Amino acid sequence: MFGIVRPCSHRLGDRFKTEWMAHLCGLCLALRRDHGQLARVVTNYDGLLISVLTEAQLGPSEGGRRTAGPCALRGMRTASVAQGEGARLAAAVSLVLAAAKVRDHVADRDGLLARRPVAAAARKVAAGWGRAGAAGGAAVGFDTGILVDAVDRQLGIETLAGPGTPLLTVTEPTETATAAAFAHTARLSGRPGNVAPLAEAGRLFGRLAHLLDAVEDQEADAAGGAWNPLTATGTSRTEARRLADDAVHGIRLALREAEFSDGALVHLLLVHELRRSVDRAFGATACGHTGAEGAYTPGGPGPRGPYVPGHPHGNPYGGGPQGPDKRGLWAGCAAALAVCCTCKVCCADEFEGPWSRKRREGCCASCDCDCDWSCCEALECCECCECCACDC
Repeated sequence: MFGIVRPCSHRLGDRFKTEWMAHLCGLCLALRRDHGQLARVVTNYDGLLISVLTEAQLGPSEGGRRTAGPCALRGMRTASVAQGEGARLAAAVSLVLAAAKVRDHVADRDGLLARRPVAAAARKVAAGWGRAGAAGGAAVGFDTGILVDAVDRQLGIETLAGPGTPLLTVTEPTETATAAAFAHTARLSGRPGNVAPLAEAGRLFGRLAHLLDAVEDQEADAAGGAWNPLTATGTSRTEARRLADDAVHGIRLALREAEFSDGALVHLLLVHELRRSVDRAFGATACGHTGAEGAYTPGGPGPRGPYVPGHPHGNPYGGGPQGPDKRGLWAGCAAALAVCCTCKVCCADEFEGPWSRKRREGCCASCDCDCDWSCCEALECCECCECCACDC
């Protein structure tokens, strides 16, 4: 499971942990129900934000939850999971982007995909996911062609980019794709006034996802000879941090302009957890503005703390190869199932990425679980939130 919004389940507290898991399981089950068992491997943490945004605007509704049967990933327990158009849209977006990623791996001849029979099978799977995602998007009124066009443009932009190319030129396709997906949640929810602010929040979220992916992978990309946006454009980490901080601030402001029936979980994930994601990517263990121990300070020493550049989270919107030792499609799928079924994603200090084979940290690694996010219930900040005089 990839994504930049990876909240620690111990830190969420009972209410938010239950809600977050409901959307995560809802996305997984929507993929299985509409597109088959294999499609479940594209479940990702950022995709569930689509479901979260939709429900936050609709509010509690009859039929918005259902009880799912026992699952190995939940310790063979039943659970209340999200369902409906938000989960279906999240599934469609995840499938289309995953199909594009598989096509990239085939084109790069990664691992077993260098073999023609395996590559042919992978192309068939990607084509099936692409068609399924398009059909799923059409069922909820979303044109996935916007996403496909963004992915196709990404490769051309990366090919032409070089020293001096503005970094935001490279992130634009990702921004366009996420803006469209976020905005459509407002249409699904019958809140046309939210289209513009959520499109802005989505645009900045896409920028942030691309930036953090580049920061975390820069060292590994250099070692493997892979293309990296920061290296290719000559963008410093100080400038990347500035852009990331601006994106987080812009998302917070955009969400203020949107109306929600219950925006608590949205606030937690897209305000507090995004700040934590930025600090994590830049090697900070505290807010980047405080100068506290472990924090990244522009112009100061390099990243410190347990998180270092090279932490792999594949960019779902494209990008070049990320090293010579990655697993192929099928071996990676088998490894992904093993990692998930043993709960290493959530509980292990670190585990091996199913496809990249790079070391990743579990969701609760180096976790400070003092905050129960009770302040987010009222959408206001207090001392337990690490916002550094945050005005949200």
